[in-house]
Amino acid sequence: MHLRLLAERSIAAAPAAVYALVLDGNRFAPLFEGYGPIPGLERIQPLGPVEVGAVREVRDLRGAVLHERITALEPPQRHAYTLYDLPAPLSWLAREGRAEWRFQAMADDPGATRVSWRYDFELTGPWAWPLAWPVLRGAMQPAMRGCLERIAQTLEQAWRAERR
Repeated sequence: MHLRLLAERSIAAAPAAVYALVLDGNRFAPLFEGYGPIPGLERIQPLGPVEVGAVREVRDLRGAVLHERITALEPPQRHAYTLYDLPAPLSWLAREGRAEWRFQAMADDPGATRVSWRYDFELTGPWAWPLAWPVLRGAMQPAMRGCLERIAQTLEQAWRAERR
């Protein structure tokens, strides 16, 4: 059984710039502040070259360590990974989360990007649904939306500073 989450936003920056920020663990981690029981991120550390199959260590602000295995790198259109080693109590609800980011230049403004961030969580069983739904839909999805908002603010501020 799966639970799908989706966060989308238009960002006034080129797809390559958005893609680069999302893939840069040092820049991305502080932009994911979490929400409710979903903690923010302290750091994302590659454990080797950033390539398909590579693993990155993700440390949250509570000290838990999770891992991401990169499953797709298609600059600047797509990036995907599987998040695993989820800490309790999330591990009681979901085995892993498969994330996919898509970056599409907007037809009416080629300097802007439509970002789509999807997570498909594999639940531990059908009994997990009544608990997973409010935790993931009610906390993880707002955390994703907030992260997209901070990505937009970061890139749009940089763009304005360059134009001065």
